[in-house]
Amino acid sequence: MAHRIFDEDIETIGRALGESAQQLSGKTILITGGAGFLGNYFISVLNYLSTHVLSKPCRIISVDNFITGVKYVLPEGANFCAIKHNIKDPLTIDEPVDYIIHAAGIASPKFYRQFKIETIDVATLGTRHMLELANEKKVTSMIFFSSSEVYGDPDQKFIPTPETYAGNVSCIGPRANYDESKRLGETYCVAYFETYNVPVKMVRPFNVYGPGMRLDDYRVIPNFVAHIFRNEPLPVYGSGNQTRTFCYITDALTGFFKVLLSSCNGEPFNVGNGNEEITMEQLANIVLEVSGSAVGIVRVPGINDAYEKSDPKRRCPDLTKIKTKLSFTPKIDLRTGVQRFITWARETNP
Repeated sequence: MAHRIFDEDIETIGRALGESAQQLSGKTILITGGAGFLGNYFISVLNYLSTHVLSKPCRIISVDNFITGVKYVLPEGANFCAIKHNIKDPLTIDEPVDYIIHAAGIASPKFYRQFKIETIDVATLGTRHMLELANEKKVTSMIFFSSSEVYGDPDQKFIPTPETYAGNVSCIGPRANYDESKRLGETYCVAYFETYNVPVKMVRPFNVYGPGMRLDDYRVIPNFVAHIFRNEPLPVYGSGNQTRTFCYITDALTGFFKVLLSSCNGEPFNVGNGNEEITMEQLANIVLEVSGSAVGIVRVPGINDAYEKSDPKRRCPDLTKIKTKLSFTPKIDLRTGVQRFITWARETNP
């Protein structure tokens, strides 16, 4: 995955963190899901900080069972240790841990409908095991990767959607194994904060994308690009009127680190870009325009029931809280981000 676009992204994130990154100097950071899209970015940013910013390098411990993770960008070494482990089972670490980034999860509807129980386990049992470890190690901070899916299909009166919105979610619907397990994961976090004072925060990402995403995971931007590479029309599911907002990886990672390094314990934060809420048909046209492709668009049924029966009509974050408390402002517009993703994908997926 390493590539000039990826390397530029890593440097952009490292620079955006500024002096706050020094909190990580000489510390040990445990990351779950480290071989996945977000995990590899975290590991690479931490390696960049160790090399260029921190007064003392940090140590990275990554845990992944490779159910959807692909491979690591960074080779193992003195400051990076990789453990193959399924976090639905307890994890023993025989050294101090200062920060935990619990990013393991199965986020693509293609995969979480395939691995229904595993999806529930990683967000619930896995989260509890990480909270137990955080309590045992007396960590400085932990973040749990929840999802904007906790809001379900929001009432129109709550779009943009603030963290205070309780959600409109079915506990037995096609997305329930993902949505409800993320909601329970957040409940665990608050319970451990209130019971044991574990310094945990929750982040709710809104459609994060960028280099390193699997082109075969059926999330919309990589799926469109994969079809362009095969010279096939872009598949727009259903009416094409569902709306989303998209956050490029450099903005998202900057927001995640800001939450990790904050003192806002027991709180959830939306992380995304609320500037361009667009329909899936509009997104398809932007991807065609940016790529220079003329393959066109085709209306098709969703690949499974998570798309056909329960695809939320709108998804747009209210970012007031993270902007106000943590000075987070997304900077990358959709066309710029899509262009970067396509450039990376063309040069790394021949």
